[in-house]
Amino acid sequence: MTTAELIRMSRIIRSDILTMIHKAGSGHPGGSLSAADIMTALYFGDIIHVDPEHPNWEDRDRFILSKGHVAPVLYSVLARKGFFPATELWTLRKLGSILQGHPHREFTPGLDCSSGSLGQGLSISNGLAVAFKKQNRNNRVYCLLGDGELQEGQVWEAVMTAAQHKLDNLCAIVDYNHVQLDGTTEEIKDLGNLAAKFHDFGWNVIQLDGHDMEQITAAFRMAEAYKGKPTVLIAETVKGKGVSFMENDCNWHGNTPVEEQLKQALREINGADDE
Repeated sequence: MTTAELIRMSRIIRSDILTMIHKAGSGHPGGSLSAADIMTALYFGDIIHVDPEHPNWEDRDRFILSKGHVAPVLYSVLARKGFFPATELWTLRKLGSILQGHPHREFTPGLDCSSGSLGQGLSISNGLAVAFKKQNRNNRVYCLLGDGELQEGQVWEAVMTAAQHKLDNLCAIVDYNHVQLDGTTEEIKDLGNLAAKFHDFGWNVIQLDGHDMEQITAAFRMAEAYKGKPTVLIAETVKGKGVSFMENDCNWHGNTPVEEQLKQALREINGADDE
C-alpha cells in the first residue's frame, strides 16, 4: 500500500475499533486507537509476512500482542487482512464469539498467542526468537507493549534476555502514549528516559512518531536490517488518537462510547483530510 492508502486503512481500523466496542458495550478504546497506525503499517505496509489463506504457515512471522486488552485493534487488522470476515467484528465479547475480550489463540484465526495478563508478551517473543535462531530460520517476531506495562519487572528481565542472546530477529514496539488506567505514566510510575534505558540494556533503539506512516514503515525496515541486537521502536503516540474527546484522557482507557459519542467520533475519524 502507498502511504495514502495506509492512512485510509488506519481510519477504517479506528472506525472498526469504536463500532465494535460500542456494540459490545465494553472494551478498551484509548490504547487501541493509539496503536492503530502502528498496527496498520505492520500488517498492510509489507512488513510482517503472514498469509490469511494459510494462517498456520510455518514460515510466517509472529506477532505477540503483549497488552492484550487492546484486542480490538488486532481483531480489526486481522479481519481487514482477510483472516476472517469483517462481520465477525460486531460479535466482540459476545458469548461464543471468536473475538473475546482478550485474545484467545484457539478461537481466532491469525493469532499466535493468547494474552491479557500484562508483562508476559516479551518473554514469549524471546522464546520464539531463540527457537527460530536455533533452527536457522528467518522468521521474525514482533511484540507490541504498552508503556504502563513497562512498569512490570518481568518486562525488564525479558529485555536483558533478548540482549544477552542477540535476538536481532526480534522487534519490540512500545506504544508510548503516556496514559494508563487511572492517570499518566509520569504520575503513576515514571519511566524516565526510556530510550536511554533500552540502550543501556543492550538494545538498538529507534524513536519515532507513532502516527506518521512514513516514519513507522521506515522504522520497521531499519529494525529488520539491523544485526547483532534486538530492536525496540519507541513510538510516541496519543491515547485515543483521532477522537477529540478521548485524546489523552485516562477515562477512555476502558470506557464505551454511547450512540451520540460514536457518531461524533466516526465523523472526526472519517472527516479528516489526507496527509
